[in-house]
Amino acid sequence: MIRKTLALLTATVLISFFSFSQDYRQRYKDCSAKGDTIGMAQALKEWESASPKDPEMFIGFFNYYVRMASHENISLVPNKKGESGFQLTDSTGKVAGYLNSSVNYDSRILQQGFDYINKGISFHPTRLDMRFGKVYMLGKAENYAAYTKTIIETIDFGNSINNAWLWKEGKPLDNPKKFFITTIQDYQANLYNTEDDNLLPYMREIAEEMLKYYPDHVESLANVALSYLVVGEYDKGLPYLLKAETFAPKDIVVLNNIAQVYKRKNDKVNAKTYLQKIIKYGSKEEVEIAKEQLKEL
Repeated sequence: MIRKTLALLTATVLISFFSFSQDYRQRYKDCSAKGDTIGMAQALKEWESASPKDPEMFIGFFNYYVRMASHENISLVPNKKGESGFQLTDSTGKVAGYLNSSVNYDSRILQQGFDYINKGISFHPTRLDMRFGKVYMLGKAENYAAYTKTIIETIDFGNSINNAWLWKEGKPLDNPKKFFITTIQDYQANLYNTEDDNLLPYMREIAEEMLKYYPDHVESLANVALSYLVVGEYDKGLPYLLKAETFAPKDIVVLNNIAQVYKRKNDKVNAKTYLQKIIKYGSKEEVEIAKEQLKEL
């Protein structure tokens, strides 16, 4: 009877404790929806005191500090940037410029958010949403060294747990390995799409880390190659493309990149060989482009 009583008491405490956590979380959400940052901060402090290791509490603090660190800047620019630029005209109807909106972050405040999410990760290392949230904000803040370091740490840890990741509210992902690999590829693409050649070594570093555990990952092989090809180091990039071809012999992107490398190396024989492969495996549009390039050769 004593054991049963103790078990029931323990269960009651746990249920009540969880209920309190839910209450703080709802208060935080309600304040956030109303834009009440003072109320958000108060709810978070009480939440932390009542449940100091609650993963959702760490995420709440992180989101709070991201919000407090964000500042929107409006500037007049001569050329339209993206789709958000609002066109301004003068009295004659001539375009005078565009209003461009951008978000900047107070690094001191943002760091407080990173401190909380780092603490949350230390207590809950398998929560991939925490890690990816951190990576996302490092990218937004353009801290690409830390962005790369965090991604590499995540790749290494993912391998150590066989990608048994958890997501929001501690729920397992349906296909964690596929989701993980796809998202890491997106992060590499983000670096490439900045069009800043100085960031290519970061992309290469991430891709090479992926290849340690997934040597047949065609996208990472292609990413390492691109990091060299963009800056004209064709002989360093080509072996990665040729290896990618062994895993994906009909991949048009890989075949086209190989053809372009050979063209730039003035190796017309091999360039023609790979353009002919595109003609063999490509879509109608891809075939037409390849035929035009063959004519040029």
